[in-house]
Amino acid sequence: MPFDQQTFTYQARAQIDGLGYQLMIQMAQLLSSTERHLFRDLSTGKEASALKSEYLQKYQITARHFNAIRVQLEGKIASAKERQAALASHLEEKIALLTKRLSKLTDPHKIHQKKRLLSRLTERLQKVQADIKAKKISLCFGSKRLYNQQFHLEENGFGSHEEWQELWQFARNDSFFLLGSKDESQGNQSCSATVDGNGALTLRIRLPNALTQHGKYLLIPNIRFAYGHDHILKALEEGSAISYRFKCDEKGWRVFASLSLSRPPVTTSTGQGVIGVDINADHLAIAESDRFGNPLAKKSIPLNTYGKDHHQAKALIGDVCASVVALAKKAGKTLVIENLDFAKKKAALKEKSGPKQSRMLSSLAYNSIKTHLKAKGYREGVEVKEVNPAFTSLIGRVKFARRYGLSIHQAAALCIGRRFLGASERVPRSLEKIPDGKGGHVALPVPVRNRGKHVWSSWRTLHQKLPTVLAAHFRTKRSSSAKSTCETKTIPKFIGEIPVRESVDTTARSASLDRSALVFA
Repeated sequence: MPFDQQTFTYQARAQIDGLGYQLMIQMAQLLSSTERHLFRDLSTGKEASALKSEYLQKYQITARHFNAIRVQLEGKIASAKERQAALASHLEEKIALLTKRLSKLTDPHKIHQKKRLLSRLTERLQKVQADIKAKKISLCFGSKRLYNQQFHLEENGFGSHEEWQELWQFARNDSFFLLGSKDESQGNQSCSATVDGNGALTLRIRLPNALTQHGKYLLIPNIRFAYGHDHILKALEEGSAISYRFKCDEKGWRVFASLSLSRPPVTTSTGQGVIGVDINADHLAIAESDRFGNPLAKKSIPLNTYGKDHHQAKALIGDVCASVVALAKKAGKTLVIENLDFAKKKAALKEKSGPKQSRMLSSLAYNSIKTHLKAKGYREGVEVKEVNPAFTSLIGRVKFARRYGLSIHQAAALCIGRRFLGASERVPRSLEKIPDGKGGHVALPVPVRNRGKHVWSSWRTLHQKLPTVLAAHFRTKRSSSAKSTCETKTIPKFIGEIPVRESVDTTARSASLDRSALVFA
């Protein structure tokens, strides 16, 4: 796909009943069964191209049906391979963290339990590595979760194994895919769309040869997409490829249309600065900066997905990401986000954080937030860039939080934007007042500078020392008097040395921040 194009998918509800409904069910069963048989043959080392003629005759499907099945299956196999590599890396990370934790434990009971967990993880890692080496791929058609429910029928609401079996067969045969091509009429030979007088679509589905006893085609009228309908009409007019997926649920059939959209003109740039975004478990922290990396505005947008189902979380994420992209479009500045492997972060924090933090982490759809920001930015002509997030929270806490009156997360967002701009990340000459995140501050010794090492080497040293200092600080605060507690909460809004190209008039800077913040109101 060209760099200036991206695929988007839109869905609509199709009203199908009677004979049409039964034909759709039979078509889904036939094409799903063919896909499973093709996967079995490919797993033995056979080539799809060599099997095509045999499958067309054996299952009485068209060449386009076979191509759609092949493309869909190749996508699933590629995804499974990528998942294998990610799972192996994730298990290695967990084993390393668990081994480190074991060396510090003294409780025999905890040591025993951690060793059992370590043994299970090691065994699982060995199996995954063996599968990768043997190029063995496992796919569960119908979902592994539903498959495992047969072993706990009562707990999962099944009255009998036959009841589970009925749902299992439905899940394995509830959808089919029809591949589009720009060289075909209406962008898809197997499912062509025509525009009705009222603007709705009528879909004409080419039935497999095995199901043509009632006719060669099945018509589905009055299809209207709640979102993206105009894009689909434009694609039909231009002859662009449109792929369709049909899926059956408890309410009937849904139709998904996927098409490539060209990028609109980009309306943002970095000439006047950027907007950094720090993604957190319960909110997005935003900081706007000028082209030198000095802060202009700040904002925090709540985003708590804990306790929400998939659709509720997706709706919340979509609304928040749309508002963030709107801010960037209004300011005419590029959005900068962190390129973070959240799976590793969750693995690292599992051994360190409490139950509350673990629940928040498990409900954070980090990849979904990134996907929504990129997709919305693409449609709105807003550039979204990614940077390495290493030590951004620490740098923001140490250098910018107190100086500019930012929260630790807003300061991290500022650092994310500054990193994209290539601004300085040197360690300050003094580390006397580092915010603790609760109104107080701590102090750290300045690490010895080594010109032969990267600046992150010094930040890594501080990153290792700060948790110990904060833990001791909070223990002291709990035992201190109320007077000393109040004194630590009195923090000036701006303090410290003035950055390069930053005005020495801190009063004017404060007023500027407050006025610019109105843009984010």
